[in-house]
Amino acid sequence: MENLESMPRPEIILVADTVAREKNIDREDVFVAMEVAIQKGARSKYGIEHDIRAKIDRKTGAIALSRYREVVENDALIENEAAQMPLDKAKKIKSDVKVGDFLIDTLPPIDFGRIAAQTAKQVIMQKVREAERNKQYEEYREKIGTIVNGTVKRVEFGNVVLDIGKTEAILRRDETIAREKFKNGDRIRAYVMDVRRENKGPQIFLSRTCPEFMAKLFTQEVPEIYDGIVKIMGVARDPGSKAKIAVKAEDVTVDPVGACVGLRGIRVQAVVNELQGEKIDIVPYSDDKAQYIVSALAPAEVSKVVLDEENGRIEVVVPKEQFSAAIGRRGQNVKLASQLLGCDIDVLTEEQEQERRSNENKVRSQRFMEALDVDEMIAHLLIAEGFSSVDEIALVPLSELAEIEGFDDDVAKELQARAQDFVAKRDKEFEDKSKSLGLDDKLMSIEGLDRDMILSLAEKGVKSIDDLADLAADELIEMLGENVISQNEANKIIMAAREHWFTEEK
Repeated sequence: MENLESMPRPEIILVADTVAREKNIDREDVFVAMEVAIQKGARSKYGIEHDIRAKIDRKTGAIALSRYREVVENDALIENEAAQMPLDKAKKIKSDVKVGDFLIDTLPPIDFGRIAAQTAKQVIMQKVREAERNKQYEEYREKIGTIVNGTVKRVEFGNVVLDIGKTEAILRRDETIAREKFKNGDRIRAYVMDVRRENKGPQIFLSRTCPEFMAKLFTQEVPEIYDGIVKIMGVARDPGSKAKIAVKAEDVTVDPVGACVGLRGIRVQAVVNELQGEKIDIVPYSDDKAQYIVSALAPAEVSKVVLDEENGRIEVVVPKEQFSAAIGRRGQNVKLASQLLGCDIDVLTEEQEQERRSNENKVRSQRFMEALDVDEMIAHLLIAEGFSSVDEIALVPLSELAEIEGFDDDVAKELQARAQDFVAKRDKEFEDKSKSLGLDDKLMSIEGLDRDMILSLAEKGVKSIDDLADLAADELIEMLGENVISQNEANKIIMAAREHWFTEEK
């Protein structure tokens, strides 16, 4: 049966418009809520097992009430007799009906009693609240990554609840700057980190300690950043104490540091005041990584920078009197510089660097003297030319060896022959030991491990890639001995050993 038009109900339109306006939600959401309420009331009258649906005319307010029955193949498939009907019976009512269609019967308008009206009201208010919460969620989700202003409503166990207009937001204790104290009524600015949908409404989480908060403050205070003339390339913070921000000008005529500092420091001071006196170093960004490192470690003066990009480490050499400034109080300066660059920084004095190079050269020299049966002078000449292992001497073109000052073709040939003999003998010994220890040949494919390391691990029970993959970085470092590899190198070796696990899973 087709739905019959009900009487116009202008009061329904009036209620929907009023609620939509007062609650600031979509008019359609109110109509849907009212339809759900009417359906619920009708089911309480006719039976909750019935599939009863209501439709309100959006122009006249007329209510159409209908019962829906789904057509299924046969009696065996019926789960709810009130809402389903087998095909053979349905065809008696409507000859062209098919499985999956609905038979629709129009129901007379119902007169809501007091209880039914109260239920309808509750459903409408519940749906209206849901619509309000959804609107708030969508509105504040768009504000993730921005700064909002709020008023302290209450403080609970160090967590600050803020009134930010239409709803509340939470500034957790660990997201507040150290020594910050808030009381009811205080005005606060904070960065919107996350917005989560929850039953009682959207939960908005704020932060005053994240690097992004400081970046947004500079964006507000520095027009050049807001306009995109100056770009923020990185931020590192020790909240409430010290921070570093790297900036770069898109226009070569603009001084990025000067733009951020402002006339008589007014711009940076506004940010410092907001961050409770946090000291801020403004670092000029450079595509030249060495120059960027020098700037990041300011105010310390740097003598030399050595980059080990393969292992993600940087070695910085400073004069002895600059060491304390480079490290900073409690290691703060070098820690912030490391965060800014995204890699570890080792700071050495010139004396420490010289001593370390001397020790490395001494060890290398001793290896050359023993392996090649040469005196100290020849060993030092090889080191001075950049040779670091016997394998390099065995494989280098003979002409390069002959070009070394003091060497001739005969000396070069003899040195390379000795190097090749040493490498062949060493490889044979390694092969024999590998077999006797039951070593997995695949260990040789792990980048970062040499033969001595592999034998050292095998003697401690690590004889296969799986044995190596089961280790933690600290265990690997301990097994190989102090100063053999760094934490970062150990992690890379173990991840390389675990790679076949992921391949097998796929």
